Amino acid sequence: MSNNKPQQEPVELTAQELTEQVKIRREKLFNLQAEGKDPFQIVKFDVTNHGADLTENFDEYEGKEVTIAGRIMSKRLMGKASFIHIQDKSGKIQSYVRKDQIGDEPYAEFKKYDIGDIVGITGEVFKTQKGEISVKAHSMTLLSKSLQILPEKYHGLKDQELRYRQRYTDLIVNPEVLDTFLKRSAIIKEVRNYLDNMGFIEVETPVLQTIPGGAAARPFITHHNALNIDMYLRIALELPLKRLIVGGLERVYEIGRVFRNEGIDIRHNPEFTLMEVYQAYTDYYGMMDLAEGIFRSAAQNVLGKTVVNYGGYEIDLGKPFERLTMIDAVKQYANIDFDEVKTLEEARALAKEHGIQFEERHGKGDILNLFFEEYVEKNIIQPTFIMDYPVEISPLTKRKPDKPDYTERFELFIVGREYANAYSELNDPIDQRKRFEHQEAMRAAGDEEANMIDEDFMTALEYGMPPTGGMGIGIDRLVMLITESVSIRDVILFPTMKPLE
Repeated sequence: MSNNKPQQEPVELTAQELTEQVKIRREKLFNLQAEGKDPFQIVKFDVTNHGADLTENFDEYEGKEVTIAGRIMSKRLMGKASFIHIQDKSGKIQSYVRKDQIGDEPYAEFKKYDIGDIVGITGEVFKTQKGEISVKAHSMTLLSKSLQILPEKYHGLKDQELRYRQRYTDLIVNPEVLDTFLKRSAIIKEVRNYLDNMGFIEVETPVLQTIPGGAAARPFITHHNALNIDMYLRIALELPLKRLIVGGLERVYEIGRVFRNEGIDIRHNPEFTLMEVYQAYTDYYGMMDLAEGIFRSAAQNVLGKTVVNYGGYEIDLGKPFERLTMIDAVKQYANIDFDEVKTLEEARALAKEHGIQFEERHGKGDILNLFFEEYVEKNIIQPTFIMDYPVEISPLTKRKPDKPDYTERFELFIVGREYANAYSELNDPIDQRKRFEHQEAMRAAGDEEANMIDEDFMTALEYGMPPTGGMGIGIDRLVMLITESVSIRDVILFPTMKPLE
């Protein structure tokens, strides 16, 4: 800011002081309305530029008249001349406001404006003696009166939960938060561009489903009054998209919200954004190539580089991702070779020996996965495809021809977190029915996340689905990685929160 006075440290206001200030702001609004100057009656204001336009292209705009608009974020009154900073979507820019430029009465009104008010300014672009690019105001219009007090950075935003509840305030006060969500939009755009350029088409499938399928998750249940039936919010996008592959679309994808009635933590939100993509005539190796391309291009085109720092590690998305089978991963980190485990009894004995908790319904493949979760996940730092999952936990995946107890499935892990899940899709309707029946038995035994039989999907498979590769990528986790965000709530504009009492 162009002034000689030092910036004062922000002062935390008491609840009474806040109440008094809110009352004063309302009185200012009522006075404006009584004078016929109600800012809320203004329906339009023509903006020619944003602040970043002027700062980044100063030589082009110097001496020219422009019109900008934004929220007052700081204000210094100095008699007959004042400085303010306003903030628009591109950031902050200074305005120099002189009494002899805008007039006595407008200047008197301007002096009553508050931090948080939204104003429009028409004026000349220039550079102050301190070298700050500014707009010398010729006229100023109050466009919206702020009736609340903005929290200042040092005191008002210490409560992380309040930031998530009042994201609008968080976006105003914290530029880095706004930057994260601008990057989120850019990342999703790059994912779309990458797939569109490879001949995929984007589609939309139902959010309300009569059978929740495509994932092992507990659904939200609702009721459709007109049909008088219970319905489910979708837990995945998979089965409708596979129906489209059967129908001959060959390359399809969808980016959309899915809903899982599960816990909330730094990696999970009950509603989140999932991208699923299906490609006919390829397999899970084709999906590995697709995953690498999506992650690499999103980072390169949004950040201008493929290296990100996440969880204290330098992650290079530009290098080929490692590929490791689940059995080899468990052998490497737990020193147990499940190729040598021939029976369920042997697997259970190993689990007991290593303190791995399992349930009576779990098969040998389930226990292998429990070992993986205990010993391996946290140790995977650089991008790694964990391949060849047990058939017990992969009900929609094609078996490996030479190893039928395992499937052509991978999950992508980075810094101990899963980012993608992909299959060579099961297209044998007879095998698929057996898998569904096993899932139904698991459900009857108490597994609320087990799949239900989708008879219409079974009919679609019986018409014939070509060999197909399919993949799901958690968009929120991809954004977390590229923006180096710690919690999923940091990349969802309105995360799920328990209502205040």
